Amino acid sequence: MSTLFTKIVKGEVASYKVAENSQFLAFLDVRPNVRGHVLCIPKKEVNKIWDLEEEMYQELMRFTRSVSIALEKTVSCKRVGMAVVGLEVPHTHVHLIPLNTMNDMDFSNHVEMSEQEFKDLAEAIHSNLEL
Repeated sequence: MSTLFTKIVKGEVASYKVAENSQFLAFLDVRPNVRGHVLCIPKKEVNKIWDLEEEMYQELMRFTRSVSIALEKTVSCKRVGMAVVGLEVPHTHVHLIPLNTMNDMDFSNHVEMSEQEFKDLAEAIHSNLEL
């Protein structure tokens, strides 16, 4: 059975895309810890990050780095934090979270954003992207 993220990759579930290439996709988390919370995923459904082939793991990190740089240019923050938890969806994903305090990494926190705010933010991050 396809994961939620595979359905996003296939276009069966809508998302706020930030970046995409032939192997990877980055989109805004719809239940963000803070404004600008992004998920970076391989398009290939692999449950755990450590199950990725070495080359795909390295490419995912390169892609994630590019998204992080664009995110930091877009959202005011002290730095962008990265987390790989993997319990919510059994599909490798890297969380990029704009940080101003350690509480921003608390996954029990969520901010509300309108659909227009999500769209505008995704477009702004994408415009700062250098892949």
